[in-house]
Amino acid sequence: MTNVAPAATPGLISDPVHAQQRILRVLVASQILSGAGLAAGVTVGALLAQDMLGTTSLAGLPSALLTAGSALTAIAVGRISQARGRRPGLTTGYLTGAIGSAGVITAAVLDNPVLLFIALFVYGAGTATNLQARYAGADLAPPGHRARAVSSVLVATTLGGVAGPNLAAPAGTLAEHLGIPHLAGLFVISGAAYALAALVLALWLRPDPLLLARAVAQAKQADAATDPATANDTDSSEGRGGVVLGALVMILTQLVMVAIMTMTPVHMHDHGHSTAASGLVIGIHIGAMYLPSPVTGWLVDRYGQMKITTASGITLLAAGILAAAAPGDSVFLLALALALLGLGWNFGLVSGTAIITDTVPLATRAKTQGVVDVSIAIAGATGGMASGIMVAATSYPALALTGGALSLALTGGALSLALLPVVAATAYRR
Repeated sequence: MTNVAPAATPGLISDPVHAQQRILRVLVASQILSGAGLAAGVTVGALLAQDMLGTTSLAGLPSALLTAGSALTAIAVGRISQARGRRPGLTTGYLTGAIGSAGVITAAVLDNPVLLFIALFVYGAGTATNLQARYAGADLAPPGHRARAVSSVLVATTLGGVAGPNLAAPAGTLAEHLGIPHLAGLFVISGAAYALAALVLALWLRPDPLLLARAVAQAKQADAATDPATANDTDSSEGRGGVVLGALVMILTQLVMVAIMTMTPVHMHDHGHSTAASGLVIGIHIGAMYLPSPVTGWLVDRYGQMKITTASGITLLAAGILAAAAPGDSVFLLALALALLGLGWNFGLVSGTAIITDTVPLATRAKTQGVVDVSIAIAGATGGMASGIMVAATSYPALALTGGALSLALTGGALSLALLPVVAATAYRR
């Protein structure tokens, strides 16, 4: 559906630049809150499962479940956004994440691993929604500035994302006072953060960026019908190849990042590090995932998507090698490896998102973006599930090196796909 809400009035259509500024401010506020919500599953989800089950082999299951839940939510948020706009889609996603957080707390109190896994699946809705919000930032942005608009939304996640894991210890202490298991304390913060993010969007994300962008596009099309000189102002699509390329970049980036990130807290725990130390490393990692976004957005708009995609593969390779080589007792080297891992992910996400946004027309944009994010979430679920099995069968360094090797496939595959149109055009001329 391509309904245009009443919010897209002629007055608002005449000033999309002002509307974009307001939309970005609201998205930034919601992302700061939702960033804190992301921390719980990453920092203590695997530790909760390990504590309940008494084995490391299934420690990657929580990450797999929350990313699987993220996949389902990506479809739902994409379809709701397609039909009704970004505001109801994003609000629904964050409320679902808050419900999942409450479920994890209940499972921890009851010491029920089945309920824990179900709740983590629902909790994954917050992760999907946090990522979907980046598309909302680009809906009204002109071509050539979309990567910077995406990065403005992503960087807002940094504050909550960095603060959240470092609240693990005090949140655990608070949880114990409330009669809740120590490890579940961070999910109390997560649930509150997701609920507040939903409230901010429900109240203030007006006008809806996707619906307004459609109204602006329709107005341009009407102008083009009467004045051919304005026809070049309308958006264009680059075809299916761009969707495949953008999806490939983000899928492989997510797979490598989630696999290594998921098992790092478990690896540190096995070497005697505290929850606070794991929280610090994950906090640095999440900071590196989002904090460089403004610079990354500028680099993508300035130098092109493929160069930053290549930089993503190289950075992820370096992260895998360093994580494998780092001694288990070195918090500094593990933190540096996870920082590089986050940076490589950031390069891939911003460049891949820009490719998708430039390629897909407004009429089907939200739905297509949801489908692409499903693929990303499935890749994350695969990485999370396989990581625990691989570490149990081999070792954490072997996992890190495998992730680094996959990053080379990211670089080579993306470059090959980018060259396909050139090869096809050359063959056609011959």
